[in-house]
Amino acid sequence: MAEASPATSRPLRCSLAAFACAAALVALDLWSKAAVFRFLEHADLQVTASGYARYPVVGNWLAFMRNLNYGAAFGQGAGLPWLLVPLRGVALIVVSYLILRAPRGKTLYLIALVLILAGAAGNLYDNLFNGELFVEGHPPFGPVRDFIDVYFGIWDWHFATFNVADACISVGALLMILSGMGGKAPEEAEASEGSEAEVAA
Repeated sequence: MAEASPATSRPLRCSLAAFACAAALVALDLWSKAAVFRFLEHADLQVTASGYARYPVVGNWLAFMRNLNYGAAFGQGAGLPWLLVPLRGVALIVVSYLILRAPRGKTLYLIALVLILAGAAGNLYDNLFNGELFVEGHPPFGPVRDFIDVYFGIWDWHFATFNVADACISVGALLMILSGMGGKAPEEAEASEGSEAEVAA
């Protein structure tokens, strides 16, 4: 694979700005987890018929609720902490590299990478620093703190509790898909047009 030329590679200051944005999102994630969990310790919670202890924020639709998640986003893979945690670490390295190599003209792609990086880092922090590691009788890694609960009363159904990091990962994944639907990057389009012009000549 050919290396990106200076004309097509993204300036270093843009990559540094991307990492700064990711760090800000991680800070927001960790602050929101700590603040909401601390608030809920003394809040007047409403217990639903399903047994959920919630603090309503927007009617019954949106509420805060304490939940410790040993799995991936939205509680998936709870029985595989030894696999999930290393994968989050690998994701940090891979996504960081992709941010450094992100070409010009792929802004949506870069935003997606920033969101995924922030989400993985925020949840990995909980795995490593929110629990007793390698203690007999405890899970091998700490749980991720989830607190956002969305309830659809018409179906009497709660969406899986999540946090800011989960939201970043989900939106980032969606933007990653959309970025692949946007056609060629400007430099690719120019190269293609140049080739067509040569053929026409």
